[in-house]
Amino acid sequence: MLRPGDLGLVPEPASTQVPGGSVLLADGAGIGTDPALRPAARWWRRVTEEAFGLDLVPAATDRSSVVFALARGLPAGGYGIDVRPTGLVRVEAADLAGAHAAAQTLRQLAGPEAYRRSGTGALELPVVQIADRPRFEWRGVLLDVARHFLPKHDVLRFIDLAAAHRLNVLQLHLTDDQGWRVQIHRYPELTRTGAWRHESTVGTWRTGSKDGRPHGGFYTQDDLREIVGYARDRGVTVVPEIDVPGHVEAAVAAYPELGTRKDRSAVRTTWGISQDVLDPSEGSLAFFRHVLDEVLDVFDAPWIGLGGDEVPPTLWRESPRIVERAEALGLVGKDGTPDVAQLHGWFVARLAEHVSDAGRRAVVWDEAMSPMLPRDVIVTSWRGYAQGAAALDAGYDVVMAPEQAVYLDHRAGEHPAEPIPVGFLRTVEDVYAFEPLPAPLAASTNGAGRLLGAQAQVWTEHLDSARRIDYATFPRLAAFAEVAWSPRADRTQGSAASKDFLGRLEQRHLPRLDAYGVEYRPLAGPHPWQTRPGVQGYPRDLAAETAVGGWAGLGGWRDDGGAENLPAGRPAPEAPKAPKTPKGDG
Repeated sequence: MLRPGDLGLVPEPASTQVPGGSVLLADGAGIGTDPALRPAARWWRRVTEEAFGLDLVPAATDRSSVVFALARGLPAGGYGIDVRPTGLVRVEAADLAGAHAAAQTLRQLAGPEAYRRSGTGALELPVVQIADRPRFEWRGVLLDVARHFLPKHDVLRFIDLAAAHRLNVLQLHLTDDQGWRVQIHRYPELTRTGAWRHESTVGTWRTGSKDGRPHGGFYTQDDLREIVGYARDRGVTVVPEIDVPGHVEAAVAAYPELGTRKDRSAVRTTWGISQDVLDPSEGSLAFFRHVLDEVLDVFDAPWIGLGGDEVPPTLWRESPRIVERAEALGLVGKDGTPDVAQLHGWFVARLAEHVSDAGRRAVVWDEAMSPMLPRDVIVTSWRGYAQGAAALDAGYDVVMAPEQAVYLDHRAGEHPAEPIPVGFLRTVEDVYAFEPLPAPLAASTNGAGRLLGAQAQVWTEHLDSARRIDYATFPRLAAFAEVAWSPRADRTQGSAASKDFLGRLEQRHLPRLDAYGVEYRPLAGPHPWQTRPGVQGYPRDLAAETAVGGWAGLGGWRDDGGAENLPAGRPAPEAPKAPKTPKGDG
C-alpha cells in the first residue's frame, strides 16, 4: 500500500487512504454536477481538458465518470474525494468552497502534467479516499501592487497560484505613498497623477540609489471587476485595501488639500515611513467616503481594508489647527491636554462606520485599534503576537500576520548571493513552523474575539516584477498554506511533520510549480539569474530584536527594516500600543 505522503499533496489533507492502483479517465467521459457546485466543477473540467487534450462531457450524475455532489453533513469548506477502482471519481463537498478545494486536490492528484497546457498525456488518477476540511476560514495572502505595479495578467496568475494552495483570501494593497492603483471616477487625478512616480529607489534607501526610471500604472474599475470575478471562480475573495490616514503621499500628490502640509509634491520615490499623513479633517473624511463608495461598488467582498498602520503624528502636533481639532473632538490625554495621536483611531473609526453602514466589515492593521474602533472591525496583527491576543481579548475578530513569521518579502536564506536581503531570515522551515496563536497566548486569551485565520504578506518595495514576486513567494507560500489549511501539528524545525513536508515539497510539489512556470527560489539558493549584484538590502536580526522586545510582543515597523527607514535625522515614530480593554465605539 502506498503512503499518503507518496501523493505529495500540499496542503496535506486531514485524512488520506491510498490502497494502490490507478484509473484512467477516457476522452468523452461524463461529468455530473450539483448546480450549487458548478463553478468549481467547470473550472476543473476546463483546466483538465486543456492539460490532457480531453473532452469531458456534462452528463446526468448517474451516467457520469466524475461526479460533484453536495453533502450537507460535512463541515463548512470540507470535502471528500473517492477515486474507485471501477473508474468512478466522486467528489462530495459541503458547499462551493469545499468543491473549489476538492477541484484543486484533484488537479494535484493528476500529477505535474495537470499544470501544463500541452494537451498531451493520459489523465491518470490514483485510487484514493480523501476526507478533508480547512483549519481556518481566513487563509490569506496580501499582494502589494502599490509599491510596484503588477499588470492585470500577472495578478490573475497570482490568484491561480494562491487558489492552487487552497488559499481563499487575496488582500490587494492598492494604495500607498508610492502609487495609487485604483480608478476613482469622482477623483480622476488620483490615477492621472497619483499612479506615477518619476523614479524608484533600488534596494535600501540608505544607499541613496535611484534608478531614474519612471514607474506606474493602475487598474480601471472594469479591470478590477474582472479580477474579482476571476478570483471568485476559483474560490478566492479579493479584499481591497485603501490605506489611511498614513501611507497617502500618492493621494496627496494628486490632491494636496488632503495633506497636513498642503503643498503639492511628487509621488514618493523612496521606501519607508512618511511623515506626511492625511489632515484628519471633515474634508478628508468626505473624500475617502466617496472613494470607498466606488470601491464598495467594484468589490463584492464582505471585507474592505482601511490600513491604519504607521501613522506618525509629528506634523499633527506641529499644527495649531489640528491640535484645536483634537481638543474640539474631546481627544485629550491623561493630563487633560489635546492628544493629536488619538486622531489616528478617530479617523479610522469614522471610515469603518461608513463601511459598516454599507453592510460590510472593515479590516485594519493592529495600530488602528483604539477605544473608538467599532467592534465589528477585523484586526490584522502584523507587529507581533501580543497585539493579536489583545485584540481577541477586546472582542475583535483577528487575522494573525506577524512580520516575524510570514512576511515573504523578508529574506529566505543566508546565501551570499541572496537578492536584496531585507528583514528577518525566514526559511521554508521557519514559515512551516509558524503557529498563528501559540499555546501560551491561546491559554491567556479570554476568547471574546475569534481567530479567523492567518495571512502571509508579499510587500513589493524590492520585488519589481512577477519574476521577483515568484522568487520571494515560493515555495514559502506552500509552507504557509499547509499551516493555514491542515490540522494543527508540531511543525517545528526537525519535527516529523517538517521533514515530511520538505520531502513532499521537493519530490512532488516543486515539479508542479516547475510545470506551471513558477520561478521559485531553489531550496539551495538563487539561480545566477535570480541574483541582484550590487543592490544593497538591510537584514534584521530576529534573535536580537526578540531579546529586546520579547517574543510575544515584538513590534516594529515594516518596509525594508522598519523604523530605521526614516530618512537620516528624523526620529522614529512611537509604535502605538494595542490597548488591553478597548471599549468599542466611543
